[in-house]
Amino acid sequence: MRPIVLAAASSVLVFASACGASGQSGQTTAAPGAPVETREANGANQTPAFPGQTRAPGVQTEGTLTHSVVASGLQNPWGFAQLPDGNWLVTERPGRMRIVSATGAVGEPITGLPAVDARGQGGLLDVILSPSFATDRTIFWSYAEPRSGGNATSVARGVLSADGSSVSDVRVIFRALPVYDGDKHFGSALAFDPAGHLFVTLGERSDAPMRPQAQELNSHMGKVVRINADGSVPQDNPFVGQAGALPEIWSLGHRNVQGIAVQPGTGSVWTIEHGTRGGDELNKPEAGKNYGWPIIAYGIEYRGAAINEGITARDGLEQPVYYWDPVIAPGGQAFYSGAMFPGWDGNLLIAGLAGKSLTRLVLEGDRVVGEERLLTGLNERIRDVAVASDGAVWVITDEEDGKLVRLVRE
Repeated sequence: MRPIVLAAASSVLVFASACGASGQSGQTTAAPGAPVETREANGANQTPAFPGQTRAPGVQTEGTLTHSVVASGLQNPWGFAQLPDGNWLVTERPGRMRIVSATGAVGEPITGLPAVDARGQGGLLDVILSPSFATDRTIFWSYAEPRSGGNATSVARGVLSADGSSVSDVRVIFRALPVYDGDKHFGSALAFDPAGHLFVTLGERSDAPMRPQAQELNSHMGKVVRINADGSVPQDNPFVGQAGALPEIWSLGHRNVQGIAVQPGTGSVWTIEHGTRGGDELNKPEAGKNYGWPIIAYGIEYRGAAINEGITARDGLEQPVYYWDPVIAPGGQAFYSGAMFPGWDGNLLIAGLAGKSLTRLVLEGDRVVGEERLLTGLNERIRDVAVASDGAVWVITDEEDGKLVRLVRE
């Protein structure tokens, strides 16, 4: 096992009140209310579909925020979930899952997991607990599964042993189709809604021949899917019974969805996906709706050309709630609910890879009215974010020397 550093570093992030400047290392200070993003958009001639769809006013947290590195030495951690005892289940993309204690002790790899295809963006991805974990100790995880002819995203479930060393009764409950021999855009984030439906987010596999499948109902590529905890299909899914349509599909027209969160109080599902050069999207996917990729999109191709026709809107295709251009390259996300940051209640926290920051969005209804960038001083790719039972915010960083970091308000 690689050497582990416990409580390796800490940093105090001091925020002034609304009229002051931030003392956070690495954060660009903006005038009150000015957007935090000041770079030129890649889609320079594109205009948002409604006010506030991008570059919302900047906001600043009042008070003193402190972050500490609780553990390091994790290899490209991807997803994590807090156990009832306060410890964390953490996945590492090469195919390992470990328990990391709240004080930073890193356990040995958990045995019993199936093989993963860890090429490129593939590997072991998200992990969540069963809603009834306290009684059944069941966990769910997504991963790039090696299959004949290539790979695709799959979801498995299993029972975590009492000592946390192994999983048993492992069953694959969902296999995305078709199989493709590629190494990009697997998705994949997991979340249960209040009714116990499991949502799984999927990418369209990136390569030009695969992109159109985001619009095709006979493919899981570029979709959000909704299944039951045993892998069966809810009969009220929007395409159940439609000829040629895969019944697991909930929404379509997505690019590479790597974050999902269920909103407290409403039970609404929110997702976040990667754009190209510009066009990261925050969506609130609804049953049967089409979110446009690759027909409409903000931003431009990586090589600089327009995306398809270069349009950002078309009748019958949904607009994102919010988008970023340039990108933040979003990972996981979580709604904040807790006592530690009282001004954050109901805010959405988003991990940023290229942005190397934690983005806080202030919501009013279905609109973003404020944005803040946090943890920029880490200068690391933030992969996922979670809110602990005490209200502290935790993140993991997607690095060869990946870290588990705790953010608190003094």
